[in-house]
Amino acid sequence: MPLSARFSDALTFACELHATQTRKGTDIPYIAHLLAVASIALEHGASEDEAIAAVLHDAVEDQGGRATGDQIRRRFGEPVAAIVHACSDTDVEPKPPWRARKETYIAHLEHAPRSVLLVSASDKLHNARSILTDLRSHGDALWSRFSGGRDGTLWYYRTLAATFLRRLPGPLADELDRTVTALEQLAA
Repeated sequence: MPLSARFSDALTFACELHATQTRKGTDIPYIAHLLAVASIALEHGASEDEAIAAVLHDAVEDQGGRATGDQIRRRFGEPVAAIVHACSDTDVEPKPPWRARKETYIAHLEHAPRSVLLVSASDKLHNARSILTDLRSHGDALWSRFSGGRDGTLWYYRTLAATFLRRLPGPLADELDRTVTALEQLAA
């Protein structure tokens, strides 16, 4: 499926929104994560709207809340905005407590449409891969980057993997499950 100028516009918008942001505890430009999530989603059959949502999936949560969501709706349409909103665990500042946000997010995945599950699973797979790579490089010091620490982060990703295995069975959920298992084994 060829991507149109809308996807290019979404990339540009994501670059503008996340220009000064880096991945937790690294110097890696945040756009690398957004590109990876879009790539994973496209490799698993994403439509253009889903790919655009993948590029913008953290925009509401990290770069402006509801106002950014409104911009996404105007520029890219309701379907994209709905996916982005559903992939956000909050649109308010300050953010609610970590564990409550994560429990609410997991619960909402039980009824989320396939488009949301695809983008969210792509995001979580890239995050889990990054955590695994960094754990191999930095050891247990890595866990200080995360609000949930070691135990909370492992709980969150195991619960996500189980949810996606049930709700979005197939190669993407299987890969997330394998990655989380490797993470758990290395963290043990």
